[in-house]
Order: sequence, then structure tokens, then C-alpha cells
Amino acid sequence: MATQTIGTNVEVSVEGNVLTLTVRLDQDHGPSASGKTTVVATTHGTQVVAPGVLVGLNVNRKAKA
Repeated sequence: MATQTIGTNVEVSVEGNVLTLTVRLDQDHGPSASGKTTVVATTHGTQVVAPGVLVGLNVNRKAKA
């Protein structure tokens, strides 16, 4: 399977039985809904990445004070 983007700043690839997730940690995509953290990457809920396989991912960092 070729690499595909699911959500914001999340790339996935499946090779055989191996799922690889790639997230660029140097990106910011605005404040979270609560404002307590900054969104680095998100799948915006659960996404299908292979038959019968679902992934849900949120990557955040503490908001700057």
C-alpha cells in the first residue's frame, strides 16, 4: 500500500502486517478545543487503514503560557 494521508499531519502505510504512522513533530495546527494544548496531528476520529483495522490518533503539546 502506498503512503496515504489520514487527517491532519498523519501519514500511514501498510506493508504486509506492519502499520507505519508518520507525524511531523515540528508542525502546529492551532489550539485544541479546550485551548490547553496545541494540535500537532489528528485523524479527526477513527479512520480505516486496512480491512477491519481502525486508527484514531491525537498528538498534542502543552500550549505555550
